[in-house]
Amino acid sequence: MTASSGRLVLKGVDHTARPTWKLKETIEFYRDILGLDLVHAISARGWGPATHPDFLHFFFDSGRASTIAFFYYLGTKAPDEMTGREATKPWPEDFVTDANHTAWQVDSEEELHSWKERLQDKGVDVSVETRHEVIESIYFRDPNGYFLEITRKLRALNPSDYHDAERTVEAAISLESEREGGVAGIASIDEIWRRKANKLLPDLPSGSVGLPVLKVPEFQALVDAAAENSDCRVSDLNNDYWLVQASVPLEFKRKALGLKPAIWYGLFTGGVAGTISVFDRDTVRIEP
Repeated sequence: MTASSGRLVLKGVDHTARPTWKLKETIEFYRDILGLDLVHAISARGWGPATHPDFLHFFFDSGRASTIAFFYYLGTKAPDEMTGREATKPWPEDFVTDANHTAWQVDSEEELHSWKERLQDKGVDVSVETRHEVIESIYFRDPNGYFLEITRKLRALNPSDYHDAERTVEAAISLESEREGGVAGIASIDEIWRRKANKLLPDLPSGSVGLPVLKVPEFQALVDAAAENSDCRVSDLNNDYWLVQASVPLEFKRKALGLKPAIWYGLFTGGVAGTISVFDRDTVRIEP
């Protein structure tokens, strides 16, 4: 659908951009290690304001008509927080800075493994393959310390994902608007899970544990384990969720469910009616 039909639609990412103070290393990394073609460079005497330094702005082809770009600001120094970042491990150590990252897509598990081997052969420190809900990724850093990702899709998103996303952000927005300081006043994700479950389960009997579980493959193990537990009742809540319900505390083990940590820590994204008393790397316990 186009603008002429009444709706504006974005056509994908054109480019992402970040500053660099390591021109040679950045060029060699993206061109020679990742194998991206250097396709464009702008050299300019500032961009108008007196405070804007002269710069180079250069672009690498990153596939499917997109580019990744860098600004090289002349006469400036890297901020202190950039010092030493290139030596940090390839997982998110600084949640604020590392949230800003680029992720490239490949089509298969074989391609993902091949990229990992290529990078390691060229001396790049690469993470283990990490499975999230709908993607599997490897992570690494460039010479500036920027976080980079190569990922493959595990499944397509469906309407249940869309509906669940709306319910999640609605619960979070309602809490944010109530709390002094906004998001700083939300102590944990448990609060968002409880708010979401309260909306989904208005008729849940008091003294019960209720877990709305999104009907997607990554959470099937939780539903199967609950169905085998004589203290649980598993039912269809609606088209988007199963409902796991109990009147006693429930406990689940990550290894018994066969879940990777990235899935485990988002296990209750559908919501929780009850109190999570234990949630460590292998055990979760929910009290009525």
